[in-house]
This record gives sequence, structure tokens and C-alpha cells, in this order.
Amino acid sequence: MPSRTNKFRGRRTHGRGKKSGRGAGKMGGHGNAGLLKHKFMWVLKNDPQHFGRHGFKRPQKMVSAKISMNLATMEEQLEDYMKQGFAVEQDGKVKINLTSMGVDKLLGFGNVSKSYDVTVAETSALAREKIEAAGGSIVEEL
Repeated sequence: MPSRTNKFRGRRTHGRGKKSGRGAGKMGGHGNAGLLKHKFMWVLKNDPQHFGRHGFKRPQKMVSAKISMNLATMEEQLEDYMKQGFAVEQDGKVKINLTSMGVDKLLGFGNVSKSYDVTVAETSALAREKIEAAGGSIVEEL
């Protein structure tokens, strides 16, 4: 079927008059144009949640993200912790206070080469197992 456009070839406005044929004239604008004006009833019927805020954002005092550390990181940074005073070597064991560093949980990724006495609020089962297998201990302190 031939297009309707062919019928209007040679005619200036293609049957739309002067202004409605320009740009997005007859459509009432491109995209979201006019949603608060001439397309408002469309918004109410088809997309009533288009305007305004929906849901809520939890207050930051309610959200708690635990700061965690792996055994591998603890092992690598041991010298720095000793310089800063978070770790002390006594009786062949290294005593580390992770709670004073701001670490909430110790995770078990990595290997343990020395025996550690670690003070931390929480530990994973794997971290506890590796430290105790190396002859160390964990003190849980809040």
C-alpha cells in the first residue's frame, strides 16, 4: 500500500496547516514535555507515581556496616601495627588489639605464620580455627 506521504508531495504543509507540522507540534512535544500541563490527565491515568518521592531512606544511625579485616592483611601489616602501638610481641606471641584500631570483625582469608593473641569483637569460624591451630587465641571484646 503506498504511503500517504506520496499523496502530499509538492504541497508545502502535507495537510497539517502551518504550525502543527513543525517539530513535535501535533504530538504536544517530545518526551516528557507537558506532563504537568496538557498531558497531566495522561499522567494521572497511566503513571500516577511519576511525580514525588517514594519509599524511604534508612537513617544512618540505624545502618551499621562492620569494618572487617582478613588474616592476610593482619599478617602483611604487622610491622606497621607494631610501630603504631596496636601490636606488641611478648613471650613468643604477638598481641594485637584490633578493637582499638576500629576493626569489628576478623575474617579467615590468608595464612597464619606466627601465634597471635587477638582482641576483636567478632571472628569468623575459619579465622578462629586458623589462629588456634597456630597456637594463638582470640579474646572477644566489645
